[in-house]
Parts: sequence; C-alpha cells; structure tokens
Amino acid sequence: MNTNHEKVALVTGANRGLGKEISQELCKKGYAVFMASRDIEKGREAVHTLCGQGYEAIFLHLDVTDPVSIKNAYGAFSQKASHLDVLVNNAAILEETDRHVSICKLNVESLERTLKTNLIGPILVIQDFLPFLEKSRTGARIINMTSDLGSLSHMQDSYPAYSLSKTALHAMTRQFSAALAGKNIAVNCVNPGWVQTSMGGSGANRSPEKGAETAVWLATEASLAETGKFWKDKREVPW
Repeated sequence: MNTNHEKVALVTGANRGLGKEISQELCKKGYAVFMASRDIEKGREAVHTLCGQGYEAIFLHLDVTDPVSIKNAYGAFSQKASHLDVLVNNAAILEETDRHVSICKLNVESLERTLKTNLIGPILVIQDFLPFLEKSRTGARIINMTSDLGSLSHMQDSYPAYSLSKTALHAMTRQFSAALAGKNIAVNCVNPGWVQTSMGGSGANRSPEKGAETAVWLATEASLAETGKFWKDKREVPW
C-alpha cells in the first residue's frame, strides 16, 4: 500500500537508540517514516511500536554493508513512495576492540569493517536513493550522523577506526553538498553528543531526545541554504 503522506523520511539503523528516536520525532511532525534496519525482528518491533501510537512507520529491510540489500530496499521503497524528503544516515558501528586501542595497534580488518558501515554504506544509500530525493516537492535534506571523535580540531589517539570513519564521513558530506548544489538538496552532518544508547552507554550525559534534536531540526525547520556544514545543538561547529 502506498503512503499518502506528503512528507516522507528514511532513517537507517532505526530499530533502536538514536535512529528510533529520530524516527519517532519525525513521525510526530507528520512524516511517513521508513525505518530501515538489518535486524528484521527488531526493526519490525520498532515499527509496530510507532504504528501503535497512530503514526505511519514502514519497515524497510536494509543492511548498509550489502549493496544488494540497499538496492532491494530501493525497490521496496519504490512500491510505497514516489519521493523522499529526508534521508538520515544513522546506521553505524563502534567495535568493542576499537574502544581500547591506539592507532599504532589498530587492526586493519576492524578498520575495513568500520569504514564499510560508517562511510561506504551511507555513500551507497545516498547514490541509490538520490532519484527519490530529487523528486521532493519542497527540497530534500540528507543528514549524516557523526561524532566529535571525527572532528580534526578535537582529534586524539582514541577510537581510531571509528574516528577515521567519521572524519571521512565529514569529507563525504562536503563532497555531496557540492555535487548537489543547485538541486535543492541540503547535505549536513550532525554531532548528537554523548547519547544514552547501546553505543554511548548508560553513563552518557544526553538523552536520546536531546541527541535527536538537531537532526530533526535540520530535517524539518532549517533553511535548505544551510548545507555542507557540521552541526551540534543547532549551531555550526568546527570540523
């Protein structure tokens, strides 16, 4: 069944944590939200929760590390929606071994897995879903969820694979922003802060609601002229 909503969003890694919170907030603002997840059971549970609250949430099976899965998700999306207004690249990994290692001893296989999820995946998702973003009637927004660990101005010898992947994501954001100039598509990255999720841990100082705030603002309120920037708490911050 096709969505009848004028506003359509797609959020990757939406089955839990920040992705689930962003999805919920976009639903509250009147969006039909495609909640993409590689975990089918948990993804369907998350969708069921929002649908039970009266929102239009649609499960989309999508593994950002698998190009075939992304293309299959594109096909499934095309059966239900004619355009895409907001794409949030939220799916990411931080391997446990990466938390306690110096770059001097970084495992290359761990780096490859991290880059495949945190950088290559978002690139492929944008490339494949670009035709739908270009059909947005009001202008589209691409939001790449990142971290201050990827900021060169704060860079230290910590979380090397994750940090490198997020720095590269910043460069990717700038590249897509320039490539899509004139197409009415804004591309930005957002640092949500240290959020209480499975990745951030229970000791984090921000709730998922606070962590989602800037991404939702960029998706729904910020000017399309704001593009190619790095944001935190609705303010541009240094790369």
